[in-house]
Amino acid sequence: MTAIKHALQRDIFTPNDERLLSIVNVCKAGKKKRNCFLCATVTTERPVQVNVVKVKKSDKGDFYKRQTAWGLRDLAVVDAKDAVKENPEFDLHFDKVYKWVASSTVEKNTFISCIWKLNQRYLRKKIDFINVSSQLLEELPKVAEESVPSGENQSVTGGDEESVDEYQELNAREEQDIEIMMEGCEYAISNAEAFAEKLSRELQVLDGANIQSIMASEKQVNILMKLLDEALKEVDQIELKLSSYEEMLQSVKEQMDQISESNHLIHLSNTNNVKLLSEIEFLVNHMDLAKGHIKALQEGDLTSSRGIEACTNAADALLQCMNVALRPGHDMLQAVKQQQQRFGDLREQFARRLASHLNSVFVHQGHDQSSTLAQHSAELTLPNHHPFHRDLLRYAKLMEWLKNTDYGKYEGLTKNYMDYLSRLYEREIKDFFEVAKIKMTGTTREGKKFATLPRKESAVKQETESLHGSSGKLTGSTSSLNKLSVQSSGSRRSQSSSLLDMGNMSASDLDVADRTKFDKIFEQVLSELEPLCLAEQDFISKFFKLQQHQSISGTTTNEAEEMDGGTLSRSYTSGVPQTISSEKDMIRQMMTKIFRCIEPELNNLIALGDKIDSFNSLYMLVKMSHHVWTAQNVDPASFLSTTLGNVLVTVKRNFDKCISNQMKQMDEVKISKKSKVGILPFVAEFEEFAALAESIFKNAERRGDLDKAYTKLIRAVFVSVEKVANESQKTPRDVVMMENFHHIFATLSRLKISCLEAEKKEAKQKYTDHLQSYVIYSLGQPLEKLNHFFEGVEARVAQGIREEEVSYQLAFNKQELRKVIKEYPGKEVKKGLDNLYKKVDKHLCEEENLLQVVWHSMQDEFIRQYKHFEGLIARCYPGSGITMEFTIQDILDYCSSIAQSH
Repeated sequence: MTAIKHALQRDIFTPNDERLLSIVNVCKAGKKKRNCFLCATVTTERPVQVNVVKVKKSDKGDFYKRQTAWGLRDLAVVDAKDAVKENPEFDLHFDKVYKWVASSTVEKNTFISCIWKLNQRYLRKKIDFINVSSQLLEELPKVAEESVPSGENQSVTGGDEESVDEYQELNAREEQDIEIMMEGCEYAISNAEAFAEKLSRELQVLDGANIQSIMASEKQVNILMKLLDEALKEVDQIELKLSSYEEMLQSVKEQMDQISESNHLIHLSNTNNVKLLSEIEFLVNHMDLAKGHIKALQEGDLTSSRGIEACTNAADALLQCMNVALRPGHDMLQAVKQQQQRFGDLREQFARRLASHLNSVFVHQGHDQSSTLAQHSAELTLPNHHPFHRDLLRYAKLMEWLKNTDYGKYEGLTKNYMDYLSRLYEREIKDFFEVAKIKMTGTTREGKKFATLPRKESAVKQETESLHGSSGKLTGSTSSLNKLSVQSSGSRRSQSSSLLDMGNMSASDLDVADRTKFDKIFEQVLSELEPLCLAEQDFISKFFKLQQHQSISGTTTNEAEEMDGGTLSRSYTSGVPQTISSEKDMIRQMMTKIFRCIEPELNNLIALGDKIDSFNSLYMLVKMSHHVWTAQNVDPASFLSTTLGNVLVTVKRNFDKCISNQMKQMDEVKISKKSKVGILPFVAEFEEFAALAESIFKNAERRGDLDKAYTKLIRAVFVSVEKVANESQKTPRDVVMMENFHHIFATLSRLKISCLEAEKKEAKQKYTDHLQSYVIYSLGQPLEKLNHFFEGVEARVAQGIREEEVSYQLAFNKQELRKVIKEYPGKEVKKGLDNLYKKVDKHLCEEENLLQVVWHSMQDEFIRQYKHFEGLIARCYPGSGITMEFTIQDILDYCSSIAQSH
């Protein structure tokens, strides 16, 4: 260890002007044992700095290098772990805790003892040494700061720290003094004993001089003691004077205390007076109502704009006085109680007067509005309530005041308003719908007049039937929709002529005129109702101070529930209204009560339109959907949106019922056994329905409902056409299928309905298949014997006989072939084709005009058979020169001639 210490001093610390005092071989606790050295060093220059240096051996060689250095002044704690047992572990607390394990306990103790001594000598810093034996912590001898050499260059071994205290080097001044002394005594070096004796004699001389000096100063000490005694006497005299002064001032102190207490009471009284004045001013400023306001509340004119404004200002001032936040104790003052009672009486008196006046306004306005109904009776318009709303809105602020101060009277006014206005609107709306029904049915008010009160559906049905004649059949498409049996085209034409005689106009013109008129009337009805409801809802919101767009979740309102007793979803606890539902729900409740007749009247009007013409449901579905969409964009939860939505459900139900009735009529159809079928009525009606629907639903919101109806109807049409074709006795099945599917295909091609593209292709395929089937069936075998002959030839070929050897068969030789051909000259062929044309003409109807198409197909089929026979003759009878007695050109001439002749 000594060799290592000298090596470290030489290589590391001497170049840095440091002396190594102690060293310990350590490794970090808990890690792989990589040894290093902790060194305690001091600098050789002042001021002395004490450091703890960590030195480790280099990985690349045998030399040591300085790794980390800590100042001793940064050391806070030295923990030796155990003061009794030997334990090589110890901790040093610098900026963090460093845990070390020494190679031996002796080295650890020596290093800790060196640290303690260096701290005592140079720093005297508060370093905590814990778990350290008291034997190690020995006091260092106190050495004067001057005795510490500045140019020290001594080396101290690790186990010889006591020599640091016993031997001290001489400083420069001491060396100079000794040299001067030795120069004054030449024999100092040659005769040390003589030099020592000389120094001893000089020391004795100095001691004698010191004793004489002390004895000479005794007289001065006695003089000083006398002076001190005199000073003490003077102090006693001063204390006596101070005591007398204190006794004289005692009485003055008592008087000053009395004055101070009096001043405190005066200040307290002034403070209380200021506070009292402040409280009085607060009550006067906030609880004093001007005489003008009191007069306005008691006698103010509620009919003029100026009087209403004065009453509004007075009511606001009264509310501010009543709602003032009183300070603690104010409510116990008798004057405050009297003023509050006075304010309460004024509020009650004015609230009663305001409620009475507004009730009178409601009543008079209802009577005035009723007097104007006569001028609207002949027009399909609703009276304008804007002047009424404008007059009432002047009281909106007073209504808000009433709502905040006396909710009971506010609620009573709300109920009265709903009662009066519901009766007024009921009269107006019912009269309005009466005019609409009369315009729809074409009667006059002097004729059969609808009752004003709500009527049952049976009464409406009887009245509607009476308006359209005793036959009970309605104009338009209703006559065709109500048929349960399919009649011949002649019978249908005769029925149409009878309808023309009834109306003196064509059926198509009648349908278009009626439907156009109904569409305009229904649109006008909705257009009149919509602004009426919106204007009333906006007025209710402004007049009764209800928020239209307030969103308060968690509350629901039963729209159909009557608000008997004036209950507006409010309950009372200790006189304070507790809101149960949102103000938005209150608006909807009030609108439901006021316009409770709109939905039934709309449903009655829709039922009437559906009875007049079931196709009116298409118009109503489009119009109602558009208005519902518009209302929902404004406010999805409004009364108008909800009501129109409910009515839209009824319209959609009628539309579905119209589709179902048409499908039911198709299913129940019966055909005539005596006349040909032709184009089936429900096929023509589908064409009419589709054309009408396409014109109505162009750019409509409910296009999806129509597409679903199309799909249902077209499938029902396909099934019913096949059913009628199978039951037909007069007309061949293929003709019924061919004509009707051709008509369906033509209709779908013309209307270009995108959702029925697959059905259009199916109709075309069915038409083509049945046309081919009918041609083959009707043409049959025009050359019957010749056909049988060649069937035998084909049978022989099929049995394995070569085609050129068939002529050697006895039954199929050339003579037999010539005999058969002679039986079909051109004249006979033409006669057979003429009879076939007449037969086809008898089967086909005139409306579809398919005769020439069928005839051309038959011509092609006949030519195909002719070419087949010619091919068999050429293959089986080669070189015989046998040919048919007519040519293909003859066939074309025969067909053309027959078609032209008919």
